[in-house]
Amino acid sequence: MRFVWAVLAFVLAAAMIGAGIAQRTVFQGPKTQTESVSLSQDTPYVLVDGSVLNSLPGAQTLRAEGSGTIFAAYGRTADVKAWLSDTDYVQVGVGENGALTTSEVQPTATPAPTSGATDTTTDAGTTDAAAAATRDPIGSDLWLDEFQQDDQLVAPLQLPSDMSVLIAGDGTSPAPADISVSWPIGNATPWAGPLIVGGALLMAVGVFLYILGIRHVRRSKGPRRKGLPLPVTEPIDLATAEADKGVISSGSSRRSLGRGRRTLLVPVVAVSALLATGCSADAWPTVGGTASPTPSASVIVPEGQQSPAVTEAQAERILARVADTVAEADAASDQALAATRLDGAMLAERTTNYALRSSIADYAALPAVQAKPLRIVLPVAYDAWPRTVMTVVDDQADKVSSVMMLTQADPWSAFKLTYMANLEASTELPELAAPYVGAPQVPPGSDFLTLAPDKVAAAYADILNNGDASTYLSLFDADSDSFRTGVAADRQKRLDEFNQTAADTGSLTFESSAGSQPPLALATLESGAIVAVNLNETDTVKPTNADAVIKLTNNPTVKALVGAEQSATGFTTTYSDQLFFYVPGQGSTEKIRLLGASSHILDAKVIP
Repeated sequence: MRFVWAVLAFVLAAAMIGAGIAQRTVFQGPKTQTESVSLSQDTPYVLVDGSVLNSLPGAQTLRAEGSGTIFAAYGRTADVKAWLSDTDYVQVGVGENGALTTSEVQPTATPAPTSGATDTTTDAGTTDAAAAATRDPIGSDLWLDEFQQDDQLVAPLQLPSDMSVLIAGDGTSPAPADISVSWPIGNATPWAGPLIVGGALLMAVGVFLYILGIRHVRRSKGPRRKGLPLPVTEPIDLATAEADKGVISSGSSRRSLGRGRRTLLVPVVAVSALLATGCSADAWPTVGGTASPTPSASVIVPEGQQSPAVTEAQAERILARVADTVAEADAASDQALAATRLDGAMLAERTTNYALRSSIADYAALPAVQAKPLRIVLPVAYDAWPRTVMTVVDDQADKVSSVMMLTQADPWSAFKLTYMANLEASTELPELAAPYVGAPQVPPGSDFLTLAPDKVAAAYADILNNGDASTYLSLFDADSDSFRTGVAADRQKRLDEFNQTAADTGSLTFESSAGSQPPLALATLESGAIVAVNLNETDTVKPTNADAVIKLTNNPTVKALVGAEQSATGFTTTYSDQLFFYVPGQGSTEKIRLLGASSHILDAKVIP
């Protein structure tokens, strides 16, 4: 009976293992679904729309084949289309039957000016259009990520429907013609694992039953016959017979049986382990319910607010590019290179510094732009241009934090650093929106603040000029403003030094005024705004005696800028101040607080 059960176990085990293996092989089907398209147009750019990537659920794998280097980048669909709006391109979409379709899109915007384009031909914009058609997409600040491979590009993606992919070569040659998108197919076989392992266990049971059957047969030695009576003259030596019997049973039979058992058990265990390890996670049923997600804090986005200009990762990459470019420009005193990543007050101060360093051997460079660790990112919530991003970076080495404003003029331009200042040591920033929400940009003439952004610079300049007599003094917090205290002390010190030798022959006066750079303001959560402004502080020294002259013996900085050692009319020296303020909203009892400041020499001139 044991043999019958053993054979039955073998048959069932073979059926179960065969069914499990069949589910993982011949019956499993394809693991991915692929849609492909071949382009006939010779355009340098191809846009794979987000509707294509999300036409099937799951992660996407993008493939593009062509000759040479293949470039691909993804970003928000609106941003990618804005970058392509001045040139023609091919858009890949989804047809009614689910197949990929292509359509050629014509330019809808005025071609963007490109650096290095010197031809001013305006015949229907043909020159600018040609430049746009050959613009290199590599390194644009709009992309959330980008890829480059030779001849064949494979990019694993998991993008939402509002993001698209740009595919190109070098911006000049035609884009890759063969493009495909693949999605995984849910073909899990949850019973394959249990069938294979269950069959292996049942086979082990069958082997065990088979061994028991053999052992039973060996012990019974088959049917016995009653022997003939022995002659009396032939006695039997029972001791010898028992000894011989013991030798036979414990020697050859038992040793043979032990070897056979081990020989059968080893392959069964090995096969079972091999089958069990060959089953992946999708070959097993899901045990228990799925884990409930932990609720996160709710983020309330104001109705009608647009998307943030950049993500945190995007801001980190942009700021790193700015820091690297500025460091390279500082090392070479290259104003043209600096202009690719600096603008406004930052570029004006750097230009002056480069001129001074070329004339004065030991003149110090301006502080470097710090890129990390990035503590705060506050992008403007705005879909169009220009765009603004505020960042705060902690310099752990110097124990100084820098607050910066970066702007992007249009889709084809890089983000440029416009304002940068050191935060006050005891500065407490107001509550800001999360980076993935962004903040509205406050118009320069906004009436929703205690003081409009375009009036902050002039009001603060009036305080620096008139002190306690200023009509704006009550609007600003004096207790936390160490910059104002420092300016007043520095002016008094220089005036005292000047009067020691030139009180009877000359005069030194100071005046602050709003700078030429426009203010930038981003809203805070308390209905206030962080406002960055530019001030100019001008020192004027001139003779009061007709026979006197102003000499620059001890002032190599001004001497290098004006190119003269003395003047009978005098000199003016201008310093540029970059200031960050928190301006509360209308109705608030708070005062305007200075958050950060920096000051560097801007210009010097001979009084005409």
